[in-house]
Amino acid sequence: MTNLAATETLLHKGSGLQVVVGLGQSGLSVARYLAAQGYRVAVTDTQSAPVLADKLPEAVDIRQFGAIDADLLQQAARIIISPGISLDIEAVAAARQANIPVVSDIQLFCDACEVPIVAITGSNAKSTVTTLVGQMAADAGVDVGVGGNIGVPALNLLANTNMQLAVLELSSFQLETVTNLGAQVATVLNMSPDHLDRHGDMLGYHQAKHRIFQGAKSMVINREDALTRPLVADNLPRLSVGIHAPDKGHYGLITDPNGQIHLARGTDRLLSADKLLIKGRHNLLNAQAALALGELAGLPLDSMLTTLQQFTGLEHRCQYMATVAGIDYFNDSKGTNIGSTMAAIEGLGAVYAPKDGKLLLILGGQGKGQKFGELTPFINQYVSQVLCIGEDSQQIEQHLRAASLSDEVTLHQCKTLEGAFATIHQVTASSLSQVQAVLLSPACASFDQFDGYAARGEHFSQLVAQLDTAPVG
Repeated sequence: MTNLAATETLLHKGSGLQVVVGLGQSGLSVARYLAAQGYRVAVTDTQSAPVLADKLPEAVDIRQFGAIDADLLQQAARIIISPGISLDIEAVAAARQANIPVVSDIQLFCDACEVPIVAITGSNAKSTVTTLVGQMAADAGVDVGVGGNIGVPALNLLANTNMQLAVLELSSFQLETVTNLGAQVATVLNMSPDHLDRHGDMLGYHQAKHRIFQGAKSMVINREDALTRPLVADNLPRLSVGIHAPDKGHYGLITDPNGQIHLARGTDRLLSADKLLIKGRHNLLNAQAALALGELAGLPLDSMLTTLQQFTGLEHRCQYMATVAGIDYFNDSKGTNIGSTMAAIEGLGAVYAPKDGKLLLILGGQGKGQKFGELTPFINQYVSQVLCIGEDSQQIEQHLRAASLSDEVTLHQCKTLEGAFATIHQVTASSLSQVQAVLLSPACASFDQFDGYAARGEHFSQLVAQLDTAPVG
């Protein structure tokens, strides 16, 4: 509830009021953290009854819900904005124009954190690499905190007073309000168009991502993606990763004459790729990135390689579900942009191509202003059937066809996942079908039909399970 009397009292005092904008999990962590530090805290949110409101500390008695309170923001000494809220909304833009500092929970965390930070961003694979580095640290006996965009608010990690290392997944939304992060090691794993509806264009997106390098002591870059390299700070220690044989001291892949691929550091073969439980070339890059980040954070190589061989990957991220009637099903619902879907198509497609197999790809949802024609070369090479679902399915089809979709690729409009599975049954029943794997990698947000990518992936999993138990004949 709103306490207007308390609001007016504090506004007239001008007493260093901290205003939290957005009451999601990160906003709640900020309110709790600042209240515990003795600050006067107010919270404002667009929802009239935020579900987390009853979890706020009692000391936070200024609660302006139902809209972002522009007058409240004008009285703030500092605004802490949640990543889901754009800096361009009128109330926030006006506060910035008035020179009121606007920061994120990540800024509060890095200002308070006294242990080394491994900072990870990128268009794709952030969660995989963050989880893997965190597991490598834990297995090496390091008391590690893993948080940020991955689901655990960064400020919550500070409750562990024994923490020795913090591993943070950071989104472009979090980074656009961070200054001088000061990470022990930072990386931009890859760059492809995403969130252009928020950042305006690739330049804005690129600039937000590259704030991760501010104050960094070392970095990891991707040799295959020039956009991952910072434009300044060339004197910093760095390691690189890539799909080709690496230079001395860097990470890459060495392929033997018999076709066997190895993870390598310089000329040293570290691990045969077939010993990894995670598959696809994109995951070989993820493995290298984790090793390079771990090395620069001081983790022992032998221990990291042991962890790597035991890592099974994340839910909804190119996750193998089942084999039904000789066809493999993969859940990549977390593939919410075209770069992620490109990686999934290429990574899995290369597994089936030597067997003359093709992928059936399920695309669609909320397109976020992306140009789906960029998927066409990958689809033409590895996919025989494209099934479009969701709000922007017609636009996706238009983009693919305008970008010269091959005549050998059949495109279907299915509207829903249920519709897609009906089409899967029709397509794979044909003796002429080349489909050896079904890949849900939508390249889109899910909120047109689901509560999030996890709900979409779980529904896909349920539909696969129903196939697996369906009577034959």
